[in-house]
Amino acid sequence: MTTQLYPSSWPGLSRLRGRSPFGAAKARPSTTDTQRVRGKDVDARHPSTPRLRRATNSLGRRSFSEDGKAGHDERIAQRGLSSLLEYTLLALPAAAICFLLSSVPAFADLKICNRMSYVVEAAIGIDDKSATATRGWFRVDPASCRVVVQGTLSADRILLNARALPVYGASPIPQNGNDTLCVAQGNFVIAAARQCRAGQTQAAFTQITPTQADDRNLVAYLAEASEYDDEQARLAGIQRLLVIGGYDAAPIDGVDGPKTQAALAAFLKSHGLAPDVVQSPNFFATMIDAVQSPSATGLTWCNDTPHKVMAAVATDDGKSVVSRGWYRIEPGKCLHPDVIGQPKKVFSFAEAVDADNRTIKIKDKPLSWGGNKSLCTRENKFETNDQGDCTSRGFAATGFTAVDLSAGGKTLRFAMPR
Repeated sequence: MTTQLYPSSWPGLSRLRGRSPFGAAKARPSTTDTQRVRGKDVDARHPSTPRLRRATNSLGRRSFSEDGKAGHDERIAQRGLSSLLEYTLLALPAAAICFLLSSVPAFADLKICNRMSYVVEAAIGIDDKSATATRGWFRVDPASCRVVVQGTLSADRILLNARALPVYGASPIPQNGNDTLCVAQGNFVIAAARQCRAGQTQAAFTQITPTQADDRNLVAYLAEASEYDDEQARLAGIQRLLVIGGYDAAPIDGVDGPKTQAALAAFLKSHGLAPDVVQSPNFFATMIDAVQSPSATGLTWCNDTPHKVMAAVATDDGKSVVSRGWYRIEPGKCLHPDVIGQPKKVFSFAEAVDADNRTIKIKDKPLSWGGNKSLCTRENKFETNDQGDCTSRGFAATGFTAVDLSAGGKTLRFAMPR
């Protein structure tokens, strides 16, 4: 069942939400008003803290690179960087994320290898003699590597910003770097990255130290506290997307077993995919496309507006009501919040925000989708089972709408007002 939602007029919706630390390009001019700045986005569902781990040997997997011809902006930036370094940056896909490298000698290629259970996107920063440049985005699947700098590199510091894709909700990767540099949407190269221009936003970059691998390339690993190896990271990444898609593959631990295999088989069957697609290098892209489509089971949010939407979900198991958020839903995309177990009732709230994560208002009313069920939320990541006296505990009372899942599945589509 699909329900088209139009903005609600619940009076208690004017409040803070989590501010994204890695921005998007400026929103297109519109007649809408904005208010409220959000705090930092953190994914309440995945509290594990990723970290960078030094490489002790080369990652025994392919290194993906895409050579691209330098466009006009790239040629300008490369000329501005000529006094900084001699290197060839590869073309890359779109996204964003936060980490870095320091005091790097001149070796061969620099690779980022992903041993996390998330598909990530990265931007790099080159810092040399008080001049700093950035470029992004590089997408790296679990158990994969990506060359981000090719050839001789000479720089005082190398920095990296990394984040998980929006399908996971607010990025679980901590954005706490000490360097604030400019990034942009889509493929970008910014020669003067400490002073942002129109269409650019600030992001936190972290300095890291890469390790020289056996093949003499420099390698930096993205890793979680679970310390997955390549095989475990890939399986955990598949498990995580299965759970988001509504399939019971928990716990997300990178360990294969009958439960994971049954969930994977059900996923492949429901989407008409052959078993051998699992070994395809594009399997994560296939899974992400699938879980961002409406589902016949569970709750699905779909964003039919031109704005980013932040959403929260609540479940009632008959004993307590647990509310949590925030989940980020990009324009034109769908997302399945991880509703675990068999709750008796499910509730939803969502609100549109601009590029600076301020609530969008139309005719002085927030562009939001809620109801009259008052539950607790907070401006940052939150999860609480105490719904009494929200204000005294540092929460805000927010109006949620009830979601009927009696038919097995429900898709809520967030639309602009008529």
